[in-house]
Amino acid sequence: MTTPLAIRAVEPIPMRLPFHRAFTMAAPHQPTRGEVEVLLVRVVTEDGLVGVGETQAWRRQGSGETLAGLHNVVRDHVAPALVGRSAFDVAPLVAEVAARLAGSLYVQAAVGDALYDVAARALGVPLYRLLGGLVRDRVAVGLAIGISGDPARMVEAAKMSRERGYRHIRVKIGIDPEQDLRVVEALRNHFGADVVLRADANGGMHYVDALRLLARLEPFDLDIVEQPVPDWDLDGMAAIASAVRTPISADESLTTDHSLIELGRRRAARVVQTKSGKNGGIHAIRRLWAIADALGIGIFPGNHPSTGVNVAAVAHLAAAWPGPLLVGDFQTGVEDMLADDVLAERVVVRDGYVHVPQGPGLGVELDPDKLRRYRVDVG
Repeated sequence: MTTPLAIRAVEPIPMRLPFHRAFTMAAPHQPTRGEVEVLLVRVVTEDGLVGVGETQAWRRQGSGETLAGLHNVVRDHVAPALVGRSAFDVAPLVAEVAARLAGSLYVQAAVGDALYDVAARALGVPLYRLLGGLVRDRVAVGLAIGISGDPARMVEAAKMSRERGYRHIRVKIGIDPEQDLRVVEALRNHFGADVVLRADANGGMHYVDALRLLARLEPFDLDIVEQPVPDWDLDGMAAIASAVRTPISADESLTTDHSLIELGRRRAARVVQTKSGKNGGIHAIRRLWAIADALGIGIFPGNHPSTGVNVAAVAHLAAAWPGPLLVGDFQTGVEDMLADDVLAERVVVRDGYVHVPQGPGLGVELDPDKLRRYRVDVG
């Protein structure tokens, strides 16, 4: 019996893409970055169809993996397990990868998204059709602003974002509380109610300092404060969530469905941010969103700095989600942070919305010249 959509090859492509400018956040030991390490995974079928998924060697948020490590895992463990199997069998194949490689959410993200892409291409439909159908053809998004050390400079960055159509601005905090207070005050004084202000500490604060700062920030009407304390301090998150009016969002503390259930049980967050790599890609994130929705927790679609491949993946996921979504910033990378992309045509981001690609699969195509330019040798 012939295997439908049989997989001929699984190809990892390691790349480094530069940022427009260095990006600073309150991440322990890695506050400033000038580039992002990306692993694309191509799934090639026997009849020549190609699907693509993306992950990053972010080296935080549940991943200590290097780019070489991700590449070698896909080459040496994932590819042998998938070759000859049907790319239509996304759920069992992703489950097998998870069983073979415990804690491999970053790998699962790229592999699973590539399988979804090639399956939808084989059927000649946009991926959102496989995920339940089109609920929205564009998705509202915001932008994040890194720590600069200068409130005036951060206000200027926010002004440029607003001029481009963004109304949701997330400012990084967590290194200097006095500076954080000045920045948020300056932003609110400048914009008034014209923008929705958010803050993100990336788990960089201790409980006492975070509680004190959030109490001082309350008069400035922040929409959410994300991950004020480290990922392991759920007691601290819960105590802060009960002490302040501002909704607390979990990012670093959210990995699997078990961690989400624990966040809900402790009432440690009213919002959760998902990211393709951190949370295992489309297949796993659909389950997280269903659990969050059942718990009454708001859903913030996010991403690490990434190429248009990940942007398209989250856009299709959001397009097919029937419930409410907060305005996230999953276009991070292609719109504001990366100096270049790897797509022949970029995903359209206009007036604060990502427009969902309408071609088969993810609806995007890789640029061979860009792949050659940014591909690196990892041994």
